[in-house]
Amino acid sequence: MYEKFKEIDTKELQFPETTFSRDIESRVFQSIALQCLAKIEGIGLLEGTFIDSLLGREVADKVKGIYVEQDEKSHSINMKIELNVAYGVCIPDKAEEIQTKVVEEISLSTGLHVGSVHLVFKNLIARTSLEDLTTKIEKEMLLIEKG
Repeated sequence: MYEKFKEIDTKELQFPETTFSRDIESRVFQSIALQCLAKIEGIGLLEGTFIDSLLGREVADKVKGIYVEQDEKSHSINMKIELNVAYGVCIPDKAEEIQTKVVEEISLSTGLHVGSVHLVFKNLIARTSLEDLTTKIEKEMLLIEKG
């Protein structure tokens, strides 16, 4: 019975090599950085961008204060982030915290190497201003969750 199904001579199919590619827009890197920065205390982005960017209300293609350059040859990115820091915060320690978290998040999310994260501290935030900003962000996030 099984003799009917003798081995049939089949030719192996050959397909051309497949090329896989992916492009990640700068906006994605900016959004990852924003999410990362939102979790860090004692800092704030340049005015008018933080809450709008988190809520997706940013009109322009770029987020103010976060600049991304992609190097396609080396599959890496370089970032420049401009931000404000609260008075009394140790800037070198805060810079290391920010840079480490941004590199980790971007590397894990995109699989790309982060060549550099250049931070530019533009201004000092008074503690009361920082607390007001934190309260405003928390209220906005609650509104989003309630939907």
